[in-house]
Amino acid sequence: MRVWLRKAGQAKIDYPAELVSDDGVHIIVDAPFAGERARDFGFVRFEPGDVFREHYWRDRWFSIAEVRDADGVLKGWYCDVTRPPVLDERGDLVVDDLDLDLWRSADGLQVLRLDEDEFAASGLVESDPAAAAQAVAALDELEILAHADGGFEQLLA
Repeated sequence: MRVWLRKAGQAKIDYPAELVSDDGVHIIVDAPFAGERARDFGFVRFEPGDVFREHYWRDRWFSIAEVRDADGVLKGWYCDVTRPPVLDERGDLVVDDLDLDLWRSADGLQVLRLDEDEFAASGLVESDPAAAAQAVAALDELEILAHADGGFEQLLA
């Protein structure tokens, strides 16, 4: 299968993934880091060999990726605010990214809201106020979960 991440209806990136499970609501896939070279964000560095266990829900406006290095050491969780995903006719996962993101470090000491400026500039608030409200609510929910005891573990179990 492939995961197709779209922004504003256009394909942004696609990458191979292995379906781990799909219970009809919660979809889990494993995917290698999709970049050809390392990307240093300052708060985390994604590198070839990293593995993303990505969790999607058909009834939630976000996804959560548990990020591990090539040796299996947990780096943290990268969360994307998205519309609920769909499986297309090929069995690929199609996800509409809404620009907002959240990072939680493995030790839980660092929780960062990301790309709020990109979200503001996207025009979604004006073009689709209901989706924009869902996106902001999803980011708020992710931040609450990130600060909770156990972080995302209970949701991802």
